[in-house]
Amino acid sequence: MIAPAQTTSPGRRHLLGIAGLSPQDITELLDLAEAEVAVSRQTEKKKSILKGRTQINLFFEASTRTQASFELAGKRLGADVMNMSVASSSVKKGETLIDTAMTLNAMQPDILVVRHHSAGAVALLAQKVACSVVNAGDGAHEHPTQALLDALTIRRRKGRIARLIVAICGDVLHSRVARSNIILLNALGAEVRVVAPSTLLPSGIAEMGVKVFRRMDEGLKGADVVMMLRLQRERMEGAFVPSVREYFRYFGLDAAKLDHAKPDALVMHPGPMNRGVEIASEIADGPKSVIEEQVEMGVAVRMAVIEKLLGTTGDGA
Repeated sequence: MIAPAQTTSPGRRHLLGIAGLSPQDITELLDLAEAEVAVSRQTEKKKSILKGRTQINLFFEASTRTQASFELAGKRLGADVMNMSVASSSVKKGETLIDTAMTLNAMQPDILVVRHHSAGAVALLAQKVACSVVNAGDGAHEHPTQALLDALTIRRRKGRIARLIVAICGDVLHSRVARSNIILLNALGAEVRVVAPSTLLPSGIAEMGVKVFRRMDEGLKGADVVMMLRLQRERMEGAFVPSVREYFRYFGLDAAKLDHAKPDALVMHPGPMNRGVEIASEIADGPKSVIEEQVEMGVAVRMAVIEKLLGTTGDGA
C-alpha cells in the first residue's frame, strides 16, 4: 500500500511522498483517517492498538504544528512517543545524518517521523534504519501528510475531489506542500491550477499537469477551493518579490480576489499564516475558511498513516 521499505528489515513500509501512491492507496488512507476523526472527538481519545510501540519524532527544522500533530497522533494510538530536539543533539556537534540514523536505529523504534531541510534526506535515512519512516517534510520536495489532510478536509466539505477546481496560490517555487497537493489532487481527478508571479513558479511546472496563471482574478475564476501558500522568505536568496506590501496587493487573498471564486469556495492555508502577506485576516477568519479544520484533520490523517504503516488496522479500542 505505502512504499515498501528499502531497509535491512523485510516488510517495513514508509510514507516518503505522495508520488508512487495509487488513487486507491490515497482513498484507503482518507477512509481510515475519517474513522480517526471520530476517535479524536470522543471524550476518551486513546486507543491501545499501538501499545508497546515506539515512535520517535526527529525534526531538523522547527515546526510546532506538525510535530505536535504527530505527537498527538502517536499518543492517541497508544504508542510511546519521543520528540528529539535537534537543537540540543549531537547533530549540532557535527554528527552526520547517517550517524544519527544508526544511533536511533539501535534504540529499536518502530517508526521515525522525520523533517529535514534537504530534499531526499528522509529517503536516505529510510534506507539506513530497520523501522518505518514517515516524511514530515523534506526541503522543497514533498510533505505527504499535509496533502492528505488537505484532501480529507476538502472531501468532508465537498463530498468529493474529482472534478473540483483547486487553485494553489503563492510561493509555489519553494513549496513542498504545493508539490504533494498537485500530485494527490491530480491522482484523484481534480483540476489543479497554480497562481503565482513568474519569479515564484518553478520551471516546468506545467508538466506536472496543472494550469498556470499569473493573475489572481484569472486563476481563481470559478474555483471550488482556494489554497494559499506561505511566502517562504527563509528559503529565498535574492529578490523574488518587490516588497511584502506589493506581494499582498497582487497575490494576497482578500475579499475582492476571493469574489472571483465560486460563492461556496473553501479557503485553505497549510500554516503558519502571514496575515496581511498571503491572506487578509477577515478571510482567514471568515465563513469560507477551513484552516482550523485542516489542523484537526492533521491529527486524524497522521493517526491513519502511523496505523497503516505498522500494519495494525483493527479496531483496537
